[in-house]
Amino acid sequence: MIEIDGSQKSGSGTILRLSVALAAITKQPLHINNIRQNRPQPGLKHQHLEAVLTAAKLCNAKVQGATLGSRELWFTPKQIKGGNIEAEIETAGSIPMLLLATLPVCLFADNPVHLHVAKGGTDTTHAPTINYMREVLLPALKQMGVDAAITVQKYGYYPKGMGEATMTTKPNRALKPIQVEIFGKLKSIKGVSVCTFLAHKQVADRQAKAAEEQLSQKGYNATIQIVNDQSNLFQKGSSVALWAETDSGVIIGADAIGELGKTSEAVGKEAAEKLITELSVEPTVDVYLADMLIPYMALAQGKSVFLARTISEHIEANIWLMEKILNVKFTIQKVNNLYRIEKSS
Repeated sequence: MIEIDGSQKSGSGTILRLSVALAAITKQPLHINNIRQNRPQPGLKHQHLEAVLTAAKLCNAKVQGATLGSRELWFTPKQIKGGNIEAEIETAGSIPMLLLATLPVCLFADNPVHLHVAKGGTDTTHAPTINYMREVLLPALKQMGVDAAITVQKYGYYPKGMGEATMTTKPNRALKPIQVEIFGKLKSIKGVSVCTFLAHKQVADRQAKAAEEQLSQKGYNATIQIVNDQSNLFQKGSSVALWAETDSGVIIGADAIGELGKTSEAVGKEAAEKLITELSVEPTVDVYLADMLIPYMALAQGKSVFLARTISEHIEANIWLMEKILNVKFTIQKVNNLYRIEKSS
């Protein structure tokens, strides 16, 4: 049995989500306690609970302790079948975080997976936006052999959520390593600025203009798509996702979301400043993509390596968990002003 103390390292929901995913993939029973111990409200919240239950549906797992607020969980997986899976978060809990929790499991299914998630948030705080997932994470994972796509039926924001998205994934148990050590020459910066039922205030346009102006001040030209969305009658909101591509296959992303009291210009400027911070040191992955790639590097055969601007608590936690459960070895080495993260073969 896999035994995990959820208070270790970041003490966040990421440890729970990845532990469940690895238990399903390795077909080992899991016991995890002190779930989200280091967060202001420890235990399972709606999005964490639904991530566990969705993973359980994928592999017909027996689950104990899967209740709101629970700090201890037992997860006993069986065969990962795949097929059509339905999930509902019922709050503005992050749909992207649920997709992050289940995508590794989908890769080890017997059949393609069609996962439909309803009543959640596509663009929320402390989580990647749905367009970051589509335009940064999935293209990076495609280099490793991941064949997955995400479509948005309804954008959803805090506090009501009511967003809706679908992820389709083809199985691939033989992931390729990813080796990106050269930033290369910048080819383009693109983006998408979305607002839902806020077109009358030109929110998407103002976000995009502010981002373009901020990038232009640093000598970068960007092409940002404007999306005046009307998919969600229940919750207005907005977001910006940006990504830079180089001639060596590097993708660097950044995003920001609208909030009450936050101007559209501030949202666009925030996303641009995040991207500029990354580009200024020329890493081969941005700091958010870095922690997301760790599980796939651990699951792939052979050596994987990338360069990141900094070592976040999520990177540290994910490496700790991969080494503990999968018996792999990661090394972190400072190279000039970057960190070289390698998973040995």
